[in-house]
Amino acid sequence: MRMKARIGVCFWLLLALILPAQHQELDEQPASWKAKSVQPADSNSIRDAFRHGVAQGHFRYFFMATDNAPGLSDYFANAAGGGLRFESAPAYGVQFAISGFYIFNLASSDLGAADTVTGQKNRYEIGLFDIENPDNRKNLDRLEEFYLKYQYKGASLKFGRQLLNTPFVNLQDGRMRPTGVEGAYATVDASAKLKFEGGWLYAVSPRSTLRWYAVDKSIGVYNMGTSSSGQPAHYKGHVDSKGIFMLASTFKPAKGLKVQVWDLFTENMFNAALAQADASVPLKSGAKLVAAAQATRQDAVADGGNEDPALTYRPRGSKAMSFGARIGLRQSATEFSLNYNRITKHGRYLMPREWGREPFFTFMPRERNEGLGDVHAIMAKLDRDFPKIRSKAGLSLGYYHLPAPNAFHLNKYGMPTYAQLNLDLRHTFSKVLQGLDAQLLIFGKYSDHDLLSNRRFEFNKVNMMGYNLILNYHF
Repeated sequence: MRMKARIGVCFWLLLALILPAQHQELDEQPASWKAKSVQPADSNSIRDAFRHGVAQGHFRYFFMATDNAPGLSDYFANAAGGGLRFESAPAYGVQFAISGFYIFNLASSDLGAADTVTGQKNRYEIGLFDIENPDNRKNLDRLEEFYLKYQYKGASLKFGRQLLNTPFVNLQDGRMRPTGVEGAYATVDASAKLKFEGGWLYAVSPRSTLRWYAVDKSIGVYNMGTSSSGQPAHYKGHVDSKGIFMLASTFKPAKGLKVQVWDLFTENMFNAALAQADASVPLKSGAKLVAAAQATRQDAVADGGNEDPALTYRPRGSKAMSFGARIGLRQSATEFSLNYNRITKHGRYLMPREWGREPFFTFMPRERNEGLGDVHAIMAKLDRDFPKIRSKAGLSLGYYHLPAPNAFHLNKYGMPTYAQLNLDLRHTFSKVLQGLDAQLLIFGKYSDHDLLSNRRFEFNKVNMMGYNLILNYHF
């Protein structure tokens, strides 16, 4: 199995080296639709709105392989799929949109088989398909967007199934398809400097699933880890909530300064608040000094989802706090930043992974610090753009000092202290292949800390390498 995975890795790495290039943002972009303008003057009829709408297509191929430490199982997978999206032109300020996507498992390891040493199952490759049914290779399709949008001047309201990107609820870093949500979400541009947004979400379709769930039923679809006592968590299907309520404001008081405040209230479960300030200061050399600061706080609401402590998502009265900072330099096509994040000892930072990834400055694709407390994280990142050849490259190195993997009251998933290195290359095609882009992501995670002679703290977590090649064709 290890030899097959390595042969596949070598083949796709060779292919990636001969591909022309794509200019994209280096933080891994979810597999969403590329924005296209559909803003002609209001149509005179509903029929005209549909006739003047815009249709989009998207094909996606994803090769992924995981090379674990000797003695542990390795994996590989090849996924391919495609989708269509249609958005009408406005008719009296109203627009309609619908999109869907299908996926095929072209060839992969047995993603449902447990590792013979640890008894644990695949973590990364299964996320390309349906985590609830690893044997499903062909019937992989989902209606992603289905909404009505009303826009009037600087305000808009979207109701239905939609793709949303916020600090707490977001598309997530890439697999084949992103997380979708259902509900009502509004944005208001009060002025050129002030924006408000928020809404009520009552359903979620997590990344790597095919179904839509009520908000409370979506919690626990992914691995639940352990409770604070160290016993396997059992909150799936046992927590109650009427949904997610969000409210945010973004203020730009001066050029180069942005302040945003977010609050997410999950009824009957928890509240999460975030404040962040970003600044950019021009220097005499022509470069820009960039800096940011962030603070996050979470508090349990009522019983945290269930009055039984063994079945609740967040223990009654619990809280978590996080603080982050960033300093960097941006000059021409190069940007370097140094990032730090601290989750305090007050408790575990808990946010359903089914809803998105954490907004910390130290986030690196293919690992998270959700479920942890008492964390010191530092990450250095270098991005370089090569516009003449339509390429972009990034290198990230992070060190994450965590509680002992068996300190379950602060370590939900048994993750040891680790270092991570990511290499991210982006390319785009041109001329006859315009619309096609490629990404190569190689990452490694290493730990020399005491794993307590338990390989469950190592498998799919540390002392491993991961290889990802993604091809997208948009038309």
